[in-house]
Amino acid sequence: MPKICFTASETEVAQSAEARLVARYGSCPIGEAEVIVALGGDGFMLHTLHSTGAKDVPVYGMNCGTIGFLMNEYDEEGLRERLAEAEEEVVNPLAMRAESVDGTKHSALAINEVSLLRAGPQAAKLRITIDGKVRMEELVCDGALISTPAGSTAYNYSAHGPILPIGAEVLALTPMAAFRPRRWRGALLPKTAKVRFDVLDAAKRPVMADADGRSARDILWVEVRSEPAVRHRILFDPGHGLEERLTREQFV
Repeated sequence: MPKICFTASETEVAQSAEARLVARYGSCPIGEAEVIVALGGDGFMLHTLHSTGAKDVPVYGMNCGTIGFLMNEYDEEGLRERLAEAEEEVVNPLAMRAESVDGTKHSALAINEVSLLRAGPQAAKLRITIDGKVRMEELVCDGALISTPAGSTAYNYSAHGPILPIGAEVLALTPMAAFRPRRWRGALLPKTAKVRFDVLDAAKRPVMADADGRSARDILWVEVRSEPAVRHRILFDPGHGLEERLTREQFV
């Protein structure tokens, strides 16, 4: 059976679960692990994937949080059997590059989405360029985001963006509270697209950028593209993988 490394969020529920599971199954250092079992919610799962992505080790999450879209049901029984039968999904993240007004450069990876949000009382003004061609000279809005299929049921869905099948070679470009053009609902882009947002009037209408919780403020521009060289391996119980979950969300 694979060598297991247990990791848990800081909540009391997750910490208690980790103690019980380690006592029952044992745990090895993360550098020796053949599978990582993450205990917490979706936020902790994203943290675990980001922090262990370079190790090319699959991550099996068990929900000790609230929503748990990326997690499996928590059950202490038969864990080794569940790991042996688990199905693997491979997710490529988004790569974000950005520059702040003061010249600071930022870079980050995002499994769910990269979002731009107004950081002041006035709406943001953004110019959108796709693969070097300006597609929208001015979008007046509270913000905009680029979502992967894996993240399409998260912030993207709350902003009325589309749910994307996990195997779809597309990204969702979704505005938040678009004022002009009125009622613009966004666009579907090929996974290979390179998207650039330029912030218009950044001094008067400041904008922040966020990649899965890692934020940069007072942004001048942001570039986003898929990063196929990075692979996050996520394990799910049979019949409960991302494809099934994404489909089920559309019929709730």
